[in-house]
Amino acid sequence: MTKEKTQARREHLARMRAEQKRKERRTALLMWGAGGAVIVLLVGLVAFYLINERVVTSLDAVTSAKYAGGQHVAAKVSYKENPPMGGEHNPGWQNCGIYDQPINSENAVHSMEHGAVWITYQPDLPKDQVARLKELASKDYMLLSPYPGLPAKVVASSWNKQLKLDGADDPRLPKYIAKYRNNSAETPEFGASCSGGISTTTAEAPIPATAPTAAPSQKPSTAPKATPSPSATPSS
Repeated sequence: MTKEKTQARREHLARMRAEQKRKERRTALLMWGAGGAVIVLLVGLVAFYLINERVVTSLDAVTSAKYAGGQHVAAKVSYKENPPMGGEHNPGWQNCGIYDQPINSENAVHSMEHGAVWITYQPDLPKDQVARLKELASKDYMLLSPYPGLPAKVVASSWNKQLKLDGADDPRLPKYIAKYRNNSAETPEFGASCSGGISTTTAEAPIPATAPTAAPSQKPSTAPKATPSPSATPSS
């Protein structure tokens, strides 16, 4: 009888040990499974972030043109794009900087030919967004001005390149500036100055509709000269 009890206890202890091992295995599997799920989740989140970051900062929406440089005209130009991306322009370039009033496209295009990025914005853009644009335009080879009739809230233009944006906080704008500002591959007159030009606005110095004609040269008169009359002599 004692042997039977001893055997029964041994069998009971063996079953308890086996059950404990099964529980430990289940716990380990659950922990590994949970850890694996967390890793998969983290990898998925990182991948989503990287893909989303690439989408929101992609410059795939940049449009291109094929204008040659060096085409100077003294009259107002009817540009195909609005705002222009290149083409004929005024002999005077716009000094790079920040303007609170519209500037002549013909002068701004000349600055773009020298490597400037011209940021234009709708005149009713909120002040906080304009302030953000002024921060971005505080570098060399940058132009900033309001632009009546702009087709988007903000437009970034450089020679033969342009990007329409939904606002000043669009993450593509800094990326556009970094890529196209004074870009040697895109700038017809790379290295040309963006200062020493003109700083007038459209209201101050509008571009004439037609080129001014040269003033006629002054030729010497062919009319006979009058003979001076003799001076009167006092009577004696």
